[in-house]
Amino acid sequence: MKIIYIITGLSTGGAEVMLYKLLSRIDRKRFSPVVISLMDRGTWGDRIATLGIPIYTIGMKQGKPTIANIWRIINIVRQLKPDLIQGWMYHANLAAQFARLFIFKQVFVLWNVRHSLYSLDLEKPGTTIVIKLCGKCSNFPERIIYNSQNSANQHEKSGYCIDKTCVIPNGFETDKFTPSAKARLSVRSELNTPENALLIGMIGRYHPIKDHFNFLQAAALLLKKYPNVQFVLAGNQVDWQNNILSELIHELGLLKQIHLLGERHDVPRLTAAFDIASSSSSGEAFSNVIGEAMSCGVPCVVTDVGDSAWIVSDTGKVVPPKDPEALADAWKALINIGKEGREVLGKAARARVIECFSLDSVVAQYEALYDNVLAKKLN
Repeated sequence: MKIIYIITGLSTGGAEVMLYKLLSRIDRKRFSPVVISLMDRGTWGDRIATLGIPIYTIGMKQGKPTIANIWRIINIVRQLKPDLIQGWMYHANLAAQFARLFIFKQVFVLWNVRHSLYSLDLEKPGTTIVIKLCGKCSNFPERIIYNSQNSANQHEKSGYCIDKTCVIPNGFETDKFTPSAKARLSVRSELNTPENALLIGMIGRYHPIKDHFNFLQAAALLLKKYPNVQFVLAGNQVDWQNNILSELIHELGLLKQIHLLGERHDVPRLTAAFDIASSSSSGEAFSNVIGEAMSCGVPCVVTDVGDSAWIVSDTGKVVPPKDPEALADAWKALINIGKEGREVLGKAARARVIECFSLDSVVAQYEALYDNVLAKKLN
């Protein structure tokens, strides 16, 4: 089965990473994938290419499609003659559905929604228009795949077709994200912190929905009682060149306890070095970084958004969003149970990821869906 994956872009983000992981494990004897990026190759295009998967780029400017861009998509799709088109994120879902109009044979389209929908006020005006337009067109795709039940519910309430819903969670490379004493020591050496320093970390790009403000406020509260804790933040634009972040850190008096590492390509190593991993988001669908930390045997403190509470279950702590005091108190609770207590939770966390969210089981769900769609086509 030839599958065209149309994705909005290939920069660093959870949606892009999950597409790469799916493509790295999909059965190539049964499925022949091709990727079309509406923008450019980003940071993940070359990695996908190393899998032997063809990549086409449209060169679309963010929020500004041109007639030339549109015709390039149509021409590529018609030349490739796919059996199935898989959209990946809002803009790409719309592009996939549009391209289908110009293929004169039976080709099913699947959408993949990788986003929570708490409030359209948090979205860019252009994205808001696309989200609403997708809702009006949501009866056209064969299935709409969501990566969390919470996201599915939110979109259905916003008018997305209920009958098309299919939930497939994110999958995690449990052989790549593993507990590592070596990582713990090397990261502390890199950061010039003592070997026994307690690190609380958060991986995530700089975006209002990730609520770094909440995390930093909680950090300031925690340090009043636990002055030896240090905090590690990594992700796109999470660096000292970010004036908003750096000014807030100075205002809160956190300069000596905060490490801003920017975008990193050694996330498994970095994550395995944490004593506690955290997510302070005000909105999520299905968080990759939570599952990756759990896979590393690191207990998590997360805000109760998206499917985060379900992912963590009883292996960590869940607190309300936008509540720095609750976040700080949950960190205190995990500090107070000591190293052995955190190790017990970490082992339970890794076991839960292996049982419920392993990458192989998630890839199998995608393959089964594709098989079912193809069977319908043949019938």
